Amino acid sequence: MLINSIFFINNSGDIFLEKHWRAVVSRSVCDHFFEAQTKASSPEDVPPIITANKNYLISIYREKIYLVAVAQMEVQPLFVVEFMHRVMDTFTEYFDDCTESAIKDNIIVVYQLLEEMLDNGFPLATELNILTELIKPPTIINKAVSIVTGKEGVSSVLPGSQLSNVPWRRQGVKYANNEAYFDCVEDVDAIIDANGSVVSAEIHGNINCNVHLSGMPDLNMSFVNPRILDDVSFHPCVRLKRWENEKILSFIPPDGCFVLMSYHISAQNQVAIPVYVRAMINFKDGHGKVDITVGPKQTLGKTVDNVVVTVPMPKDVTGCSMTTSVGSYTFDPVSKQLRWDIGKIQPLKVPTMRGSCTLATGSEVKVAHPTIHVEFKIMQLAVSGLKVNRLDMFNENYKPFKGVKYITKAGNFQVRT
Repeated sequence: MLINSIFFINNSGDIFLEKHWRAVVSRSVCDHFFEAQTKASSPEDVPPIITANKNYLISIYREKIYLVAVAQMEVQPLFVVEFMHRVMDTFTEYFDDCTESAIKDNIIVVYQLLEEMLDNGFPLATELNILTELIKPPTIINKAVSIVTGKEGVSSVLPGSQLSNVPWRRQGVKYANNEAYFDCVEDVDAIIDANGSVVSAEIHGNINCNVHLSGMPDLNMSFVNPRILDDVSFHPCVRLKRWENEKILSFIPPDGCFVLMSYHISAQNQVAIPVYVRAMINFKDGHGKVDITVGPKQTLGKTVDNVVVTVPMPKDVTGCSMTTSVGSYTFDPVSKQLRWDIGKIQPLKVPTMRGSCTLATGSEVKVAHPTIHVEFKIMQLAVSGLKVNRLDMFNENYKPFKGVKYITKAGNFQVRT
C-alpha cells in the first residue's frame, strides 16, 4: 500500500488539514472529489473511490469529516480505507473526540501521529499501545511540561513491543484489578414492505473488548453456535488457524479497548426482526392522515428501548398534528421530517401515533409512500443467536473478573408504506 497524501475536509468543503509523505500533492486534485460530493444526495453517498487523471482518490466519512487519501499508483482500496479508519480511531482515543475542533486544538500531536503511522507512504506503527509509548497523549500535565521544557512529547526510546512478536500489547502491564469485558453488538439492517414481509435483512456484528489484565495472558473464547459465523474478520491478535480448525478464538489481547471480531450474517432465516411497524399514510383533498403502531416482536422477553420513528413527509406538507399514546413527536418544517420519540416500549401498552397533516394551499399530493426509518436498542439480546460459551485464560495465575454483554441496535432499518 502506498499513500502519497491525506486531506481532511469538512462538510463545507474546506481542507483544514493535509499531510504529504513522498511529495507535495496539489490541493487541486480534490476538485474531482468536490465534484462527486456535489452530485451525491448525502455525505455517505459520495463514491469511496474516484479516478482523477493519474491519481486515485479513496475517501471515508466519519464525524462530519471526509478523509481523502491520494495514491498515484494502483493500491488495494480496502487497505487504505482500513488505515484511515485506524487513524480516526487513534484520534478518538487520544483526544476523546474526533471532530474538526479537536483535531485543530491538537494539531501538533496529529502531525506526530501521522508521521509515525505512515512511513514514506507505507503503514508503520498503527497499534495504539505502541503509539502511546512513542507519543504521549495531550493531557494538561504533558502540555504544561512541553511548554516549560520546550520538548516535544515524542519518546526517544523505541517501544519494546514494536520489536516483539506481539506488537499489539505493551510489555510490563500490571493492574490491581484484573478484568475483561466483552460486548457483542449487532446492527440490524432490514427492509420491510407495506404488508410486513421481510424484503431483505442482514446483521453486522462486532465483539468489542475492554481488557485490563496483567502480564501476558492467553485467552480462549468459545461459542455455543459458531457455525452461524460464516463471514468474519479478526483483530491481528487472533490465531487464524485455531479458528479454522476448532472455531475457537485464541488470542493474546491488546491492553485496553479494541474490536476482537467483526461478522456479517445475511441469511434471512437467521435474522429475527425484533420490532414490527404498522403504518397507514394517506393524502387526499388537501390534507393527510397518519396512523402508525409500533410493537416488540421476537425479542425473547427483552425490553425494546430508545425507539425513534422518523417519517420523511412530502415537500408540500406544512404541518402535522398528532396524538401519541407513548412518547412525543416533533415536525421539522424545513427538512419535512416527522419524528416520534417513543423511548421504552412497555409490554402492556402498544405505542400508537395518529393524526393529520396539512398541505400548502393549492397543492395536492397524489401519490406518497414515504419510507419510515426506525431506531431501537435492546440490551442482553443478540438477534443472530450468537452466544459465548466460555472464556478461559492461560499463562497467568490470577483469576480475572469476566463479563459478556449483548446489545442489538437498529442499523438501516426501513419500513415501506
